[in-house]
Amino acid sequence: MIRRQPKIRLIEEEREMMRSACRFNADLMDIVRPHVKPGVSTGELDRIIHEYTLDHGHVPACLDYPGEKGAFPKSCCISVNDVICHGIPGDDELKPGDIANVDLTTIVDGWHGDQSETFLIGEDQEISDQARNVTQCAFDCLYIGINATSPGCRISVIGQAIVEHVKQNYGFGVVDKYVGHGIGTQFHQRPNIPHVPSPQSHRERLHPGMCFTIEPMINGGTPNSVCDRNDGWTVRTQDGRLSAQFEHTILMTETGPEILTVTQHGPKPGFRF
Repeated sequence: MIRRQPKIRLIEEEREMMRSACRFNADLMDIVRPHVKPGVSTGELDRIIHEYTLDHGHVPACLDYPGEKGAFPKSCCISVNDVICHGIPGDDELKPGDIANVDLTTIVDGWHGDQSETFLIGEDQEISDQARNVTQCAFDCLYIGINATSPGCRISVIGQAIVEHVKQNYGFGVVDKYVGHGIGTQFHQRPNIPHVPSPQSHRERLHPGMCFTIEPMINGGTPNSVCDRNDGWTVRTQDGRLSAQFEHTILMTETGPEILTVTQHGPKPGFRF
């Protein structure tokens, strides 16, 4: 059977469906936000996310998502400290000084909303300079990537802008193995959105009606990673340094990028950690 490819340029009615899905996803991030604090387990955060999603008649997209070593077992990804992405929530409690990325994706009436934030855990004096700097860098790179785009632009402008900023200001590693992606009726669809320039991203363009994620992953050291051989999901920095990430779902309109996953209570462009 030939699998039908998802539509990647949306008409206005479909754009409204994406806006609705992303509004719920952003509200969910604000719901979980006050619970991301010392002493709370990542499993408890997952429970809150799972129950709120189901109570509103929607579907957590991460739960049972297929992988090489089995389906993802939880309703969100929570990646702590040296975990770059795909962290599996469990019994471990957040501690002062940790950084934790909460990555949420929900399916609302068949359409996906996707975003993530990295949280600094504890009081200001408990946060190391490295933790604050890598988090700030990832946050700034998200908006640098978004602001680099325009209708019809090459996808490579996103990676070019991010790499230039990181190189000039931090010297951190920009993860190239894991990328942003097109999104809509499928969780992951065309096109890929790398955060470093590549030949493929130089050939492809972002046209009005396309929805996609920008989600730069910034490592405090090498950009290289290792995936846990046991669970097949948890991706860590190769050198054990910290990693931070922020993500939005974007709609390219005829006049420019529209951020669909804006929260009421999360950090806004220009925020300093």
